[in-house]
Amino acid sequence: MSHLCVYCSSSDAVDGGFFEAARDLGRRIGEGGHVLIYGGGRTGLMGAVARAAKDYGGRVIAVIPRFMAEKGVAFQDADETVLTEDMRERKAVMERRADAFLALPGGFGTLEEVLEVLTLRQLGLHGKPIVFVNTGGFYDPLVRMFDDLVERRFAKPSLLAAAAFAPGPAEALERIASYRPADLGSKWF
Repeated sequence: MSHLCVYCSSSDAVDGGFFEAARDLGRRIGEGGHVLIYGGGRTGLMGAVARAAKDYGGRVIAVIPRFMAEKGVAFQDADETVLTEDMRERKAVMERRADAFLALPGGFGTLEEVLEVLTLRQLGLHGKPIVFVNTGGFYDPLVRMFDDLVERRFAKPSLLAAAAFAPGPAEALERIASYRPADLGSKWF
């Protein structure tokens, strides 16, 4: 049973296609007997992936800062809720408990979280898979930016092997299932 950490939007205002992908990922997590670890919210893509995982037999671990839970935004049907003191502790708990990371579309918080685990991977602090679920080409600009970082020598080409981009949830989970740790070459520090 894999513990899959999913980063994604908490916004209810995004296009319906993003919700469809979140529900699809949640369904696949549940049907696959996996454990969902996520930011604990009940709204947006966060709520959609959690509800679907739960509806299809998955175990859901919600990790949410106490101040957010006190505002009433926590998913109430989680199998386990971990209250943290702040966002930094939340990220540390999610990273420690996860076997793999997936990023559905999201805003600044999603990008910050997934780029942090990518940076930790770059530094050799974990060897877990990282997959961006590129729903509707959402992450295409990020792919171009990563390529540009390598082209301009701000990043080594080997780092591109540390993260995968998948067009949808099925392909993302296939990438995780077939994952083999890549050698990122020499250390970056």
